[in-house]
Amino acid sequence: MKENQYPIGKYEPQPYSAEQLKKWLLEIEILPQRIEYAVQNLDAAQLDTPYREGGWTIRQLIHHVADSHMNAYMRFKLGLTEDNPTIKPYEEQLWATMADTYEQPINISLTILHALHKRWVSVLKNIKEEEWHRTVVHPQHGKQMTLWFLLGMYAWHSRHHLAHIATLKENMGWD
Repeated sequence: MKENQYPIGKYEPQPYSAEQLKKWLLEIEILPQRIEYAVQNLDAAQLDTPYREGGWTIRQLIHHVADSHMNAYMRFKLGLTEDNPTIKPYEEQLWATMADTYEQPINISLTILHALHKRWVSVLKNIKEEEWHRTVVHPQHGKQMTLWFLLGMYAWHSRHHLAHIATLKENMGWD
């Protein structure tokens, strides 16, 4: 199951274009609905199945996407309102093992994603073309990242984890 770690490949940055912008905005906008649809008929045992050997369960993955995209939303707001801010990294592997990930049902994070993505997409749709070149500094990577790079990365992140769910469901015959 190790091959399922990157079912759509790793993130590859793309040059700015209006067409690419529309595509990525749509992917981020509809992610909450797509995740909800992907897991709607899964029972607790299925939600607690890892998508690959050594990987997170679907439950952990859904809570992770909420955690990650809350951070993304803040990173965009910082990047739009401050000059080249250093963003705060977080230990996603440790976050995925915290009590809320195991104790709370997935509908909590699905609700967060629905509300968060409404606000996030509102911000994203109002970014001017020149603002996509604004930067943030990621201390773990030791480099500046443009908001455009981040948009693509989070659109990829959305597809990446949807593919984890879809691949597991297909491999297990759950569809």
